[in-house]
Amino acid sequence: MDGAWGSVEADWKVVLVLIFAWYLMLRIWERNGVLDRWNATRVFGIVLMVRSNWGLKTLDRVARPRRFWRVYGEVSLWVCLFCMFLVTITMILAFVTTLLSPPSVSPPTASELVAIPGINPMIPLGWGAMAFIVALVIHEFGHGLLARAHGMRIRSFGLLQLGPLPLGAFAEPQYQELHKAPRKERMRMFAAGPATNLFAAFICMLLLGGLAANFTSTSENPHVRGVIKDAGADEAGMQPWDTIIQIEGVDVYGVEGFQAILQNYHANDTITLQVMREDGSIESLELLLTDKYDYYLELGASESYLEAIGIEQGDAFVGVEGISLGTAGIDRLAGPFSPRFEGGVVIQAAYTPLHILNMMVLPFELQGVSMYPVEEAMLIPAEGILGDTLGLNGLLFFVNFFFWLMWVNILLGFTNLIPMVPFDGGHLFKDWIKGSLNRIKRIGKRTKLWDINPMWIDHLSNKASSLSSIVLLIMLLFVLIIPYF
Repeated sequence: MDGAWGSVEADWKVVLVLIFAWYLMLRIWERNGVLDRWNATRVFGIVLMVRSNWGLKTLDRVARPRRFWRVYGEVSLWVCLFCMFLVTITMILAFVTTLLSPPSVSPPTASELVAIPGINPMIPLGWGAMAFIVALVIHEFGHGLLARAHGMRIRSFGLLQLGPLPLGAFAEPQYQELHKAPRKERMRMFAAGPATNLFAAFICMLLLGGLAANFTSTSENPHVRGVIKDAGADEAGMQPWDTIIQIEGVDVYGVEGFQAILQNYHANDTITLQVMREDGSIESLELLLTDKYDYYLELGASESYLEAIGIEQGDAFVGVEGISLGTAGIDRLAGPFSPRFEGGVVIQAAYTPLHILNMMVLPFELQGVSMYPVEEAMLIPAEGILGDTLGLNGLLFFVNFFFWLMWVNILLGFTNLIPMVPFDGGHLFKDWIKGSLNRIKRIGKRTKLWDINPMWIDHLSNKASSLSSIVLLIMLLFVLIIPYF
């Protein structure tokens, strides 16, 4: 624990020194009038708010089909209310789980607690900064479109910066018009930002699926991602990322080919495998097959479950996991939209939410990259216009760009739907409470059972919003801080 705390303290010292240096620079620029010339102001002491009129004319042109954007805003509102409910439930479950079963893993370092490219080791500076800037512009442009669609004016667009790093973006409306706008129009405006992020993430998923169709593999032979300790493969000397070329002299093509050949053997049989190492060398291995049934029983699987999935006593088990084709890396990113995904439209739709969750944890599993370097090296462009034009490096550039843009858009979309002020979710929750109280007031008025003073509705909605923000903030801090104790 002392070592963990020492690492955190060292990280925070560096961060605090850099922030203090940035603060001094902002104070100097403020006194010299530099910020005034930039149409910028200092907020929260250390954050630079840079305003610009760039994009306002484009915004007006794009927002002209107002009926379309109002329909878009209504769809965005329902999507955001549903996602806000999921975010709230997830936060409550995380808090309860942490309370009942405190984590035993090492706490994250200070740099891992902030989603800032280059500082967080899991978010690369180049791809992360590019994706954050694009996603922030998308987010604020969504707010601006719905504001203009409902007749509200936008004073400026801008960025919030901490040093050279973008912390956020903003569309600055005429605040009097915003607060005087009808509640439903205001909710649509707040929902449009995070919803546009989520829609953009979905488009990036589709584009990754299209890019996946332009890759093929350098080999049709399957490879293994992991070797199970003390199993047959481990004892025989097999290593992760070995490509299985032959089994007993029979060529192995694809995962199905590997499984079909293995069905000819049983536990305790000895087979000869020919494998290709990462460096391209070929080796022959003598491997003793173990019992797949016994292996899964030791892992805790029930006999009825093994029977249901067709695993029987004596089935051959090599002792590897993650048997995959050479296109596994790009197929993992494309998920249900990969051309090699097995399943119809219903399975695609059901798998998409799970795929989103997998994508959010992928950079943490792969230490800041979208694909294992070994898997990336197995890819070659498929024949076609896109592959011939862009080549391997060009295709991989767009794969990384769309992956990180998707990842950041999902992060921004769901983070902004936390029902806490100043997030968009906090404003949505406040107006939703106000709308619910107004409906209760109308019901009481029609039935002549009760009547609620409009001032009480404003008071209760403000109190509910403040209380939810405080409670969720405490829960969030508890989940983040408890690993250090």
